[in-house]
Parts: sequence; C-alpha cells; structure tokens
Amino acid sequence: MDIFQSIIMGIVEGFTEFLPISSTGHMIIVGDWLGLEQNHFVKAYEIIIQFAAILAVVLNYKEKFSPKKINLWMKLAVAFVPLGAVGFLFAKQIKALFSIEIVALMFIIGGVIFLAVEKFYKPKEHFVDDVEKVSYKQALWIGIAQVFALIPGTSRAGASIIGAMLVGLTRKASAEFSFLLAFPVMCATTGYDIVKHHSEFSDSNWLVLGVGFVVSFAVAYLTIKLFLKFLENFTFVAFGVYRILFGALLLWVY
Repeated sequence: MDIFQSIIMGIVEGFTEFLPISSTGHMIIVGDWLGLEQNHFVKAYEIIIQFAAILAVVLNYKEKFSPKKINLWMKLAVAFVPLGAVGFLFAKQIKALFSIEIVALMFIIGGVIFLAVEKFYKPKEHFVDDVEKVSYKQALWIGIAQVFALIPGTSRAGASIIGAMLVGLTRKASAEFSFLLAFPVMCATTGYDIVKHHSEFSDSNWLVLGVGFVVSFAVAYLTIKLFLKFLENFTFVAFGVYRILFGALLLWVY
C-alpha cells in the first residue's frame, strides 16, 4: 500500500463508517479498484483507520465522555450487550456468511427497509430528541436491532438508526445514539483485532499508517457534523435509494 492508496481508503472509511450505508461494501469495492490484497499490512491498516474513526466520535461528543454522564453510558452498555453476546457466541458462523453476494443483497434489503420506514415514520411530540432521555427499554431494542449488523453489508449505523426510529427517537437523536453506540462496539472489535494481529504492526510502514489515521479521523469528524446538519432538513430516503443502487452495482460488477 502506498500513500495515495492510504489516503483513498482513509477517506472511504471516515466517510462511510457512521453513515447508514455500510463501510464494508465500500471498502471492498474501493480496495479492489486500488488493487489491494488482503495481506497482514492491510489488516493492520484497517485497524488503525477504525481506531481513528473512534477518536472522531470522542472529539465530537467530548462532553458526553464524563463521569456525570454515567446514566447515558449505562444505557449504551445495555444496547451493546446483544451485539456483543451474539457476535462472541456465533463468530465462526458470522464469518462464514461473508460473500459479495450477501453484502450486495443486504445493501438492497437495507435500502428497501429505509424507504419503508421513512414512508410510515411520523415524528410526534413525545418522540425522544435527546440521547440522554432514551429509556433502558428503548436502548435494549436498539441493541437488538443492531444485531442484524452482524450480517455483512447491513451497516451497523443503519441497523441501530432504524431500531432507534422504530422505538420513538427523532432522526437526529437516532443518528447521535448510533454515533455514541459505535464507541463501545468499535472499541471491542478494534481491541480484539489489535490483540489478535499485534504482530502484524512490527514491520509496518508507519508513514502509510499515519497518513491513513489522520485522513480517516478528519473525514469521520467532518462527516458526523455534516450528517447531523443534513438531517435537520432531509430524511433517510436518499440513503435508502443509494443503498439499492450500490447493491445492484455490486451484483453487476462481481
């Protein structure tokens, strides 16, 4: 991997990680376009840029990372449990699900679900518009919805946002809860990957890793801010349409 490839992949990760469009599918097609092989260094690189995306959440919501917000983090812990438990118990089966066809089909299915939910979604006065006001019951249902993200191509952000909207959160609150829920999820997966693949960092090109880290962090930070601005005036319909088109593109290309 060279500097140019590092920049492109960092942009893709930073831009797609927190949007409901699945970073997995985009990383596959862009990596293939760049001619990248899934070797030890690329795996180490992916760990680094995911860690950068985690830090972007921390910087955007630094006021939430405080002992005073323990109640919020207890709710996020409840939401994390279903994904963590199912992911741990069925890791091998989940890994066996991975294929381009499944990723593409889940893109399309997810897009149809977004369009269907938006058609019937009518925000009401009692809907939760502040992530700190989410109940434990709502957090649990969001966590259960997030379990579907274990199917490749579903999108962790997409699954948790849909779950949040269905249990009575506004679009903005759904997105913000998804951002914060990404922190324990990505810390767990990135931490596991670091422990499992720590030896792969020994002979790494640290300049390439550093460039990818900075690019991923900057793009993720800006994407979170711009996404929330977008939701002030628009719905998730555009993402639903995009998912369907991108899924169809994957099926056609591969």
